[in-house]
Amino acid sequence: MKSNKLTRREFTKIGSLATLGILSGCSLHNPFQLIIKNGALIDGTGSPAIRLDIGIKNGKIKAIGNLQEMVADRVIDASNLVVAPGFIDIHTHTDIELLVDPRAESKIRQGVTTEIGGNCGGSPFPIAEAERNEYNQRLRERYGIEATWNDLAGFFDALEARKIGINFATFVGHGDLRAVAVGRNDVAATAEQMEKMKWLLTEAIQQGSFGMSTGLEYAPSSYASTEELIELCKVVSKLNGVYATHIRNEDDFVEQAIEEAMQICREAEVSTQISHLKACNQNNWHKVDNILENLEKAVSAGMNILADRYPYIAYGTGLSVFFPLWSRQGSTDDFLARLNDRSLFAELKNHAENRAKRIGGWDRVVIGYCATDENKKWEGKSILEAAEVDGKKPFEFARKLLIQERNRVNIVGFAMDENNLKKVLTSPSVMVGSDGSAVSPTGKLGEGKPHPRFYGTFPRVLGKYCREDKIFDLETAIKKMTSMPAQKLGLNNRGIIREGFFADIVVLNPKTVIDKATFVDPHQFPEGIEYVIVNGKLAVEKGEHTGELTGKILRSA
Repeated sequence: MKSNKLTRREFTKIGSLATLGILSGCSLHNPFQLIIKNGALIDGTGSPAIRLDIGIKNGKIKAIGNLQEMVADRVIDASNLVVAPGFIDIHTHTDIELLVDPRAESKIRQGVTTEIGGNCGGSPFPIAEAERNEYNQRLRERYGIEATWNDLAGFFDALEARKIGINFATFVGHGDLRAVAVGRNDVAATAEQMEKMKWLLTEAIQQGSFGMSTGLEYAPSSYASTEELIELCKVVSKLNGVYATHIRNEDDFVEQAIEEAMQICREAEVSTQISHLKACNQNNWHKVDNILENLEKAVSAGMNILADRYPYIAYGTGLSVFFPLWSRQGSTDDFLARLNDRSLFAELKNHAENRAKRIGGWDRVVIGYCATDENKKWEGKSILEAAEVDGKKPFEFARKLLIQERNRVNIVGFAMDENNLKKVLTSPSVMVGSDGSAVSPTGKLGEGKPHPRFYGTFPRVLGKYCREDKIFDLETAIKKMTSMPAQKLGLNNRGIIREGFFADIVVLNPKTVIDKATFVDPHQFPEGIEYVIVNGKLAVEKGEHTGELTGKILRSA
């Protein structure tokens, strides 16, 4: 590890400049705008903690070393605290939320300073013109806003005009590329449609997207063949992007789905990220050891593939996943028409009941969000419990609820094993990603009962799995949250505490940091995140948001 201590000559030079008062952006005599002193610095590379001070100026780390005699506009005493790079959440669904509340409170109060959106095949761009009215209607009903953009450039313009409190980068969703070029039905893309998708993908990356994501368990991304994905990923690779994939199956055929991801990685020669790596349902839990072994073999053989995972044994998604892919083709109205078609009831019921049986029963599927006030009463209840209260069988309750809510029902499914979770988290090829969005306990973003990962992912890894369960040391945990995602995405000036890098920094208490959000009461901020600095400005001070909105849009190089 390169030493970051100030030399005597550098120290003297800074002191002299301060005396002359010629350092721009600082008060007279103050060479730094902010000094963090007396903390245990964990730089994000996995290197051991070392007691060093940090001097910040004009949004960047100006000096690292012994700054005890130096002065600044503001000094933070980090005695008994850890100073680390701001966390980079490589797998999120944050996008529109930043237009609703730019503070990104549920994330920044975890120590997250950079969000990577556009995952699982979905992004708020490009927008299919045929779907614009329905899309805007949903935005108006839920958030009171409308989409004024068509592409990524327009969406970035909207965010920059709003000003945001966290750094934001994004993938483009394959599902949206396909919706624009092919539609939402289960059909193969024609040669002309493939060219249109390639053009849209190229445009998005040139406008700043870091690559493409797929959600291969969701329509319409699921209707793509492996060959279609390889051809699109060749475009991603040529433009030095990343392919992030919610694989085609995460339970009975999870091993085959991972092999498909590896095939795409090999044949397209594309940097690949497997999203929320897991094996769902008890009959598949035994597969995790083999999955991790194969992942490590692939990495050791030189394959450019990694994965991410959140620290919970329940997933979060839409209730519609309990219904077959063929039924989810087309528009929302098309899906609801099939749910209302009595001739399809037997087939729909067989599929849904079989999926519920595999997870362990409808009592393991908990409703997190309903759009209408009428059905808010079901939030926090399992499908089984709600069905019993409503006097219906679980399948019939689920079917009716989706119709009433126009497919706007989110659920949490308890499908994973705790021991497997620990194995996945400790893999050297797995980093931490929340699979959540930036929300808030108040306002429009405080509705429903979201998965607690929205509020607790990073403090939970640090508190429960690092401090309490000791599955890895603090340096390793922080590396999985900082330099690993930064290097995967090519964020060359973030993710490590180093001179000249952007000053995205978290100061935390290693003895108290812990998540507080639960499945019953998820809208709770964590404890132990004392300070968060975004581009040199204090965004969180002693656990409270300061109101600073100094986040930047991060565009791919």
